Amino acid sequence: MARRTQAERSDATSSKLVAAAQELFGRDGYAATSIEAVAASAGVTKGAAYHHFSSKATLFRMVFVYEQEQISAALEGAAAEEPDSWSALLRGCRTFLEHCLNPAFRQIVLLDGPAVLGWEAVREIEYEHTLRVLTEGVRAAAADGTIIDGDLAARSHLIFGALCEAGMLLARSDDRARALPIVTAEAEHLLRALANKPGMRD
Repeated sequence: MARRTQAERSDATSSKLVAAAQELFGRDGYAATSIEAVAASAGVTKGAAYHHFSSKATLFRMVFVYEQEQISAALEGAAAEEPDSWSALLRGCRTFLEHCLNPAFRQIVLLDGPAVLGWEAVREIEYEHTLRVLTEGVRAAAADGTIIDGDLAARSHLIFGALCEAGMLLARSDDRARALPIVTAEAEHLLRALANKPGMRD
């Protein structure tokens, strides 16, 4: 077997660190997780960890991006299973809210993300992933006349803001399993107001 190149070894180490950091940040939170703990979990030295990531915040950003990539893929997969753009839009929103019950996603994306990265950086990353998926869904629904016409970019941002706030409600709820259907129903009420056919608003 051919020896791995330096670049391949470097990529493998980075992947180990990100995977370890995702687990620890998701379980214990950013403040309670040290670079030393991440390095130990990944099976590398502290020096190797700092060689790949200049700071804990830099590593956290990579984990945050990875979480966004994962949920974006989940949203696209869920939407693809639906028969039409309207069902896909509703399914995508439900999937996002359900994902907010995942402890690691909740801790990394909803709770620690804004505090560690700042809202501007968080939104910049989300615009490339979850907001992109939502915007594509809104445009598809508008293209086939499922939802009323308008400024689709502004509408997507507003829907996304509402969903993020709904996710925060779930994250801070004392009974998340009970809160999920309530918050989901209210989110769907907001979406149904955009429906182009009266029967879809019920």
